[in-house]
Amino acid sequence: MVTRVAMWSGPRNVSTALMRSFGARPDTAVVDEPLYAYYLAATGLDHPGRDAVLASQPQRWQDVAAQLTGPLPEGVTVHYQKHMTHHLLPEVGRDWLGALANAYLIRDPAHVVASYAKVRGEPTLADLGYVQQAEIFRAHGGPVVDSADLLRDPAGVLSKLCAALGIGWDPAMLSWAPGPRDTDGVWAPYWYASVEASTGFAAYDPAPARVPDRLRHLVEAAQPYYAELHAHRVTA
Repeated sequence: MVTRVAMWSGPRNVSTALMRSFGARPDTAVVDEPLYAYYLAATGLDHPGRDAVLASQPQRWQDVAAQLTGPLPEGVTVHYQKHMTHHLLPEVGRDWLGALANAYLIRDPAHVVASYAKVRGEPTLADLGYVQQAEIFRAHGGPVVDSADLLRDPAGVLSKLCAALGIGWDPAMLSWAPGPRDTDGVWAPYWYASVEASTGFAAYDPAPARVPDRLRHLVEAAQPYYAELHAHRVTA
């Protein structure tokens, strides 16, 4: 019996650390942002390492969906799929999501926008993924993890997440060896320096977010979707 976990996250979250956590389980295979090449091909966006990303993955969402719901190596009982929710463009079919155990990693919009503004000057609501997360949640349900809760109590929240997914809790999820992984996307050299240096989840930082005035409207637009999901989050 295989549990295929589709973890839908927005950017500027702890999504790569959570992928490391699941990757530390001996029963788990992980896949890193499998819709990224499709997203770049469909939008024409020029992200760092664009050509390498396009060459590394299928560019048709139908091919990605087939891979994510297809056969797995022997001994794998958990297939952890790290998804950026904004990669799920409107033209992507949704039927295949029903074959997955959908889950959601959220973060307070003020912190997301403040962090995102440092690397991209003018993000949009679609870039943040909250609308898409709410869409999937309304259709399929599934456990919700708030990154602040996760960083405050990794063991407590992860054990509740595993229970909600119907998989056994493994304390191996709390730590991992530093360095890159073969399963990391080819974009890792541009974005993963912090997680490659890590050996576990970072401590929670209670500092308030500093949102540029020009982007406060974006926080307000995202807040209702975040609140909807936050109300269903797992807690230790």
